[in-house]
Amino acid sequence: MNKSDLLKAIAERGYDVGFGAKKHFATYDIIEKIPGWIGFTSIAFGIFSLAYTDLATQFTSATFVVLGVVSLYVGFYAHDKHRYNEAGASLTKLYYELKMLYLTLKGAEGQEEISKCERQLLDIESRFFSDCISKQILFSNWYAHYKFYWELQIGWLEEELRFKFFRDKVPLSFWICLIMLACIAGLWIFNPFVWDCTLGISPVGDL
Repeated sequence: MNKSDLLKAIAERGYDVGFGAKKHFATYDIIEKIPGWIGFTSIAFGIFSLAYTDLATQFTSATFVVLGVVSLYVGFYAHDKHRYNEAGASLTKLYYELKMLYLTLKGAEGQEEISKCERQLLDIESRFFSDCISKQILFSNWYAHYKFYWELQIGWLEEELRFKFFRDKVPLSFWICLIMLACIAGLWIFNPFVWDCTLGISPVGDL
């Protein structure tokens, strides 16, 4: 493998490792924080509903039932949360090893140095695959995008990979959800049948 190809390979693996680290941390954060936020919100709402009876509607009650289900779902991961934190820390260490390897290779001249860097890359890759946890919590991918692109130092990756905002920095699933919501909103706004049903008007009129 020549030097330029190896530099790109290190950067690509650096992306995988760095994003993987942030995804593990994202799962850990969700497991750690979401139940507390749900509990706090539920208690606060209960207190305010004592003073403002209009708050206790069917919609808000249903909302808190859904939040309760979310809390149960998150609870399924709670017994493994420390594994996610440890895996994230381990992968972060590998990420910075790859960064140092990348910088070392940039200054390398001889083929022997390049071959040594290639062997180091293979070693880091083997440790990367052994440290990963395949099962991640829902929405950890979205949160990981934020943590990776806005919290982590990725300038050295940018040199090789040239990240694009719409292609890389925003998850594909987010765009799909956004398009679906836009379609639903469009139907809601422009479809007379939906408006008639919402207002309690029969779309076929009185017979």
